[in-house]
Amino acid sequence: MSLPKLNLHIHTTYSDGKNTVNQIVKTAIKLGLDYICITDHFSSSWKSKIIPTLNNLDKIERYLEEISHCQAYILKKNRKLYIFKGVEIDISSSESFIINNIHPYKFDLILFEYLENLEGIAFIKNLIATWKRDRRNRNKFPLLGLAHFDPSFFMLGGFNVLLGFLKQYNIIIEFNSSYPRFYSRKYETFFNKVKKNGIMVSIGCDSHHLANLKDVEGAYKMIKYYNLEDNLKNLIKSLEMRKN
Repeated sequence: MSLPKLNLHIHTTYSDGKNTVNQIVKTAIKLGLDYICITDHFSSSWKSKIIPTLNNLDKIERYLEEISHCQAYILKKNRKLYIFKGVEIDISSSESFIINNIHPYKFDLILFEYLENLEGIAFIKNLIATWKRDRRNRNKFPLLGLAHFDPSFFMLGGFNVLLGFLKQYNIIIEFNSSYPRFYSRKYETFFNKVKKNGIMVSIGCDSHHLANLKDVEGAYKMIKYYNLEDNLKNLIKSLEMRKN
């Protein structure tokens, strides 16, 4: 199985991106990408006072509907590109704000940003537990991942807790080409554990404009360096299942 071209971390004008969903889709087709995921920001913390975010149910519904229209367009035109519905949740947001506005079954991929301590792990676990009590989520629970994750926060404490969390909840580690320092070779011990434990990895570039939509080569290079191709292929298999 050859590695397809994917970018699973893209922002649009629904948050702080410079382009619409439609513009991104048309450019992705021209660039020959196979999979993309729109992952606009969701926050009620300091970030929401600085940039636009998906901050209410009506806006989220418009966002998801526009992605659905683009999915239908791609299908009608018989393009090979596939677009997934995602969101990037700032875990500094209040738990009630997240629960009241994010309905997981409507998304294919949920990225959590700013996981920096054991309290953050507990926060995400509580979210997942709450979501899974909702019957609507039982048949189509989304993939879960960590956006531009910095392993250094756990290298000196909580390393095993982190790995257990990633494995238990099938949490994806993102190789984000806008943050290459987070997968530098000094973290080889961590990525060896990622490989050994079969933790899935993904690729994104935190794209905010069309010019860097295909800026993922560095991430591919480091996935190959750490021999994580099979971990990426397992993610691709999971994406394939979500297409049906």
